[in-house]
Amino acid sequence: MDTTTGPLAGRTDPAAQRAGRREWTALAVLMLPLLLVSMDVSVLYFAIPFISEDLAPSSTQQLWILDMYGFVLAGLLITMGALGDRMGRRKLVLAGAGVFGLASVAAAYADSPQLLIAVRALLGVGGAALMPSTLALIRNLFHDEKQRATAVTAWTGVMTAGISFGPVVSGALLERFWWGSVFLINLPAMLLLLILAPLLLPEVKQPSSGRFDWPSAVLSLAGLLPVIQGVKELARDGVELPPVLMIMAGSVLLYVFVRRQSRLAHPLVDLELLRRRSYGGAVLANLFAIAATIGMAVFLTQYLQSVLGKSPFEAALWSLVPATGAFVGAPTGAVLARSFDRGAVMAGGFAVSACGFGALAWVRTDSPLWFTLAACAVYTSGLVAAMSLANELALGAAPPERAGSAAAVLESGQELGGALGMAVLGSVGAAVYRHGMADAPAAARETLGGAVASVHGGALEAAFSAFTRGLDYAALCAAALMAGAAVLALTLLRARRGEGGSAPSGR
Repeated sequence: MDTTTGPLAGRTDPAAQRAGRREWTALAVLMLPLLLVSMDVSVLYFAIPFISEDLAPSSTQQLWILDMYGFVLAGLLITMGALGDRMGRRKLVLAGAGVFGLASVAAAYADSPQLLIAVRALLGVGGAALMPSTLALIRNLFHDEKQRATAVTAWTGVMTAGISFGPVVSGALLERFWWGSVFLINLPAMLLLLILAPLLLPEVKQPSSGRFDWPSAVLSLAGLLPVIQGVKELARDGVELPPVLMIMAGSVLLYVFVRRQSRLAHPLVDLELLRRRSYGGAVLANLFAIAATIGMAVFLTQYLQSVLGKSPFEAALWSLVPATGAFVGAPTGAVLARSFDRGAVMAGGFAVSACGFGALAWVRTDSPLWFTLAACAVYTSGLVAAMSLANELALGAAPPERAGSAAAVLESGQELGGALGMAVLGSVGAAVYRHGMADAPAAARETLGGAVASVHGGALEAAFSAFTRGLDYAALCAAALMAGAAVLALTLLRARRGEGGSAPSGR
């Protein structure tokens, strides 16, 4: 069992099982840094032109400035989750907040591309320390199932909203301030966390966790990074030998990592937990959900900017409209799960999402904007409802003392799902686009951006039409993913007869 110290220590009587004002305040304190950590994935979208003008990075350096944060974040999640279980989750949150805050200052005043890339990596280290710990602490703050479901719903909504808010906040700041301001907005939240966390958060750690296995940490990092980067490169550049070799090498290292975990007395990843339907099924369902979401986000951003002619900031503002679906879907799913089987409710959420993606398959170059945004709101509402329940189901299935590593594996699956979504849906859309532009010049045939830069008149209209058809086919693939996720939820995540609860706990 876990060891808890601090403000909530000793609360074991039944009346104390329900969270009070202190716990909900603690949740609010955790949500603000979570929002900023998730925003940092997308906050540089509008800042890159200003950074390019000021620091003059090469094209490769510019790519690393954008990708380094998510790259390090994804690679360190499993290591940080396991560290939090051993050294204490509150301690890791404080360390993560300190690193994130200091790196934000360094990034804001970076005077070279190399320094900015390095501090973006440090931001990834801080984010990796914060994300699994914020979710794991919910497991310790909220012992009542209904309250924990509400808290996890809030966590999922904030994480999802952060990615959408990043470009909007960035655009608003850059209208008045220099590009470094997009990093300095992190400081107030991190300072607040450093002040309030010792007062509000319990210190929780695994009492007999054994020695931390550093070779496993190295293997997880060395395996995840090339797989995720290789998939991203396949999505960007098509099938080429280097990314294929990267994926193969990473997969071999991950296999060695899993074999090592099966032989350790105190592994970083609990393989027995992964075999449970309630946890392994939830991880897989979340992977499907993120794959569809991230895969389609690339198309929708280009559709708004290039096909409909919106400015980047206008496109970011319009992209917030579908996020309203999350504020409807998440609480609706939580309410329904109190009366019906969670697996069935999740399947319903995925089915709603499939309908939204299916509607996007009817988008044309002259479709009204409200139709596209309404379809996006529908798929967002279903996705967030299902993801919130999947997160809560996975967290509830994990023993409290292993909540950190359980949360890290869940989030690592989401990172992998995002990369796979970009690769699979991106490849489908690109293939359809190239087929429609078979007779166009080479630059226009490769990407829509190339077409905008090199052709005009009827040829540009043909490019818009070809891109929209690619979006339609990608949306159909996303709908198929959601249908598969619905089947998975009904198969693995419905309570079996005789289990006596709405959440399955068997294997």
